Amino acid sequence: MPAKKAKIAVLVSGGGTNLQALIDAQSKGIITSGKIALVISNNPSAYALERAKKAGIKTSVVTKKECGSQEAFEDKMKTTLNENGIDIIVLAGFMSILSENFTSAYPKRIINVHPSLIPSFCGKGFYGLRVHEAALEYGVKVTGATVHFVNEIPDGGEIIMQKAVNIRPDDTPESLQKRVMRLAEWKILPLSVEKVSNEIINKK
Repeated sequence: MPAKKAKIAVLVSGGGTNLQALIDAQSKGIITSGKIALVISNNPSAYALERAKKAGIKTSVVTKKECGSQEAFEDKMKTTLNENGIDIIVLAGFMSILSENFTSAYPKRIINVHPSLIPSFCGKGFYGLRVHEAALEYGVKVTGATVHFVNEIPDGGEIIMQKAVNIRPDDTPESLQKRVMRLAEWKILPLSVEKVSNEIINKK
């Protein structure tokens, strides 16, 4: 009998580079305790949906506009997740803050990757290039990425993994963003997903 795998849903809004890192990690055998079963996007034109379709992963689009309110939007996502028997939710460039009503329904089941070493350059307003702009403005010599559990506080949940990346004197926010993705985010996100998946299937 094949070993039980945790069912993973990845929530996306844009290009899906972190989703691709997870798909690649699954095909390389880095993620073995879990399987990506669903990709949900709050943006119908997100390229991440194409990546999922190419990999044969089921997709779903849930938009706040269509649902009418944050509460209805989150309820529809919960229904979709429950219908698909999802064990773990991975936020991979998901540009919608989730309320406590949603996060508390999945304690230690939602994970996010943030492009800095938390507690630096994180929390409300720190996302995308803004994080790297702030790190360069501040003059820090080391940055990196953090994978953490998600709770009602933006970037406030327990840390699962971190990886440091040195800042170069000639870095721009764009060059730093690319290097942090390549050297940190795309490495620790799959490893964290595997770690949490393994813990979940061993608890079942």
